[in-house]
Amino acid sequence: MPDVLSPVLDLVTVRGTVTEAEQVTARMRRLRIDSGQLAGLEVRPGQQVRVLVGGLTLRTYSIWHYDPSGGVELCVLDHAAGGPGARWGRTVAPGEQVRLRRPEGTFTLRPDAAHHFFVGDETASVAFGAMLAALPGEAVVSGCVETATEADRLPLAGGDRLDWVIRGETSLPDAVRRLAPEPGGIAYVAGEARGVQAVRRVLQEAGWDRRAVLTKPFWTPGKKGMD
Repeated sequence: MPDVLSPVLDLVTVRGTVTEAEQVTARMRRLRIDSGQLAGLEVRPGQQVRVLVGGLTLRTYSIWHYDPSGGVELCVLDHAAGGPGARWGRTVAPGEQVRLRRPEGTFTLRPDAAHHFFVGDETASVAFGAMLAALPGEAVVSGCVETATEADRLPLAGGDRLDWVIRGETSLPDAVRRLAPEPGGIAYVAGEARGVQAVRRVLQEAGWDRRAVLTKPFWTPGKKGMD
């Protein structure tokens, strides 16, 4: 990255160092990035960071875990499309320097909800993991997560309270219809954009208030910037 850009990037990003890299599922690596500039922030479960990968390309990743001493952990999916984010997540190694933006986003846990309903795919499961870890054991939780194979399932706190389905065996909208969640809680719906919209329609048809359905499209096939 040209040094002439550094002063500008210093205004909108922080400098960090990859300190850990670990394979956590068949296609996901957990990456820890440490930076003193990330210390002492107020980070809400479900928030994200934007990381510069491959020069000036920004990619967005949900925060798997935040350490107030100045560290964020991400779980990066290595998918078939193989965009710059996937390549970065596959090859980056401890000791490498990165630039990233501070945590942001409104797709976050609503801790006071009477019922927490989670629906999404592998990309959504990272944010779901942070949310579930922040909930007390007595919280009412249900939902469904879709993965390509069983080997793609992230170890989520409370993940045994969710249904897990294999892509192609059923659809997420059909899984939601089968679960028939009663309105009155908060639904967190994330993942592939078209699937997110389909699930939202199912919930609205079932009587859910649109304000109680939080959505976050993380990716869509063939769309630059969401690969």
